[in-house]
Parts: sequence; C-alpha cells; structure tokens
Amino acid sequence: MQAAADEQRRMEVELREALQRDELELHYLPWIGCASGRIGGCEALVRWRHPTRGLIGPSHFIPIAEESGLIAAVGDWVLRRSTMEARAWPDDIKLSVNVSAAQFLGNDLAGSVTSALDDSGLSPERLELEVTESVLLFERGDQRADLQTLRQRGARIAIDDFGTGYSSFRYLDLFPFDRLKVDRNFVGQMARRPHCAAIVSAVMELGQSLNMLTTAVGVETHEQLALLKAGGCTDVQGYLFGQPARARDIEDLLSSFNSITSAA
Repeated sequence: MQAAADEQRRMEVELREALQRDELELHYLPWIGCASGRIGGCEALVRWRHPTRGLIGPSHFIPIAEESGLIAAVGDWVLRRSTMEARAWPDDIKLSVNVSAAQFLGNDLAGSVTSALDDSGLSPERLELEVTESVLLFERGDQRADLQTLRQRGARIAIDDFGTGYSSFRYLDLFPFDRLKVDRNFVGQMARRPHCAAIVSAVMELGQSLNMLTTAVGVETHEQLALLKAGGCTDVQGYLFGQPARARDIEDLLSSFNSITSAA
C-alpha cells in the first residue's frame, strides 16, 4: 500500500510538471452520421506523452488529477487546445469536449468556454460540450443558467453515458440538452441481449420525441451499426471507424473519409 501511495504522489508531481511542459496531447475520435455516412465531428480525448513512460491513457492519470485538484487545469487545457486545433478543420466539422465536475461546478463555465472560443476563433456553433450524469448529481442550480447561456451563444450540450445514472429523465427536464449519448455498455451488448437492444431503441425514440440528436458510443461491429441505423440513431461513434488520432492525422482523415463518401 505504501508503494502505491508513493507512486500516486510521484504521478501527481509529474502531472503538475506535464501541464507546465506541455506534455499533454489530444487525440480525436470521429462520430459518423447514420444518414449521410459522413464524419460530422470529433470528440477530444486527452493523453499524456510522458518523457519516460510513453503515451499514458486518461484512465491512469485523470483519477489522480481529480484527487489532487488538477482536473480543472487539465480540463481548461483540453478546452483551449482542442478549440485551437479544431479551427483548422472544415467549417462543417464539429468538436465535442468533455466537461469535468470541477469545470461544471466552478464559478464561470460559460465565461471559460467563451474565452476559449474567442481566443481560438472557433465558432460557438461548432462546439458541443459533453456532461455526464454523474457530474449532474452535484449541480446546485446555477449551472443550468451557464448551460443555457452557452446554448444561446450557439454551442450544443450533450448528456454523456445516458441511462447509467439515477435520475436520467429528471435531467432531461431540468437541463437544455441537444444530444443524448447512449452508454457503450448498452451498445456493446445490444446484439446479444434483447433487453439492451430494447433500451437502446427506447433511447432513440425518446431522443426523436424530444427533438434531440442521439449518438451510440462504442460501436465496434457492422451488426451493431445495422441495428442502430434501423432504430433511427442519428450518429455513431466507435472503433469500427478507426482509432482516435492526432489533430494532424484527423485533418487527413476528414478529407479522405468525407471525399470518398461524397463520391459514393
């Protein structure tokens, strides 16, 4: 236990240094429109390019960032860097960014997002902010005003991991969401478990009834894709369409993928 505690403290120190040394980097995972077959946007995913440990995934350092209080700084870095990098993409490609609990519950989410957009020159209409149900559990009321302000400026708001929380439907009434993202656990089992398929189908119908976009996360097989298309899913996202890639590689992917789709 002592060794584990020492390792965590060491990682915390190194993460602080990583923020100063610009060792973090972003990889992007596209989402595909079911009707068009084209890339509609990309989700920003943070990685840590450690000088001796190599590329570290978020599951290994985000918990440390949350426990140490660094998560707000990491989240702000992701927001600012991603809006800068997405500025180089075609105007019809959107960017989605995950909002941490520290950012969501902070003093001025709307101000931070507006500042990042102003500095990068990215249009608010191209930004989508993702909030998980677990984050919504801690809302105090004023966060709704922040999200509404951002929507009025053109940004879209998505609820991530929909269906995994305790009060999913309550949040749909309280918050101004534009998109429902179906949790990957349901999507991954829908071809094998009828109950999961029924849940996914119900979410699709709910999204349509509320005039919300729907995204299925974790799509890895053509069978899943066919079921989702048949169920009226708006967009799909997952490794079936490729692994997350650096911004420079995403620019090439956007060009080639959407050009091929347009020609087909």
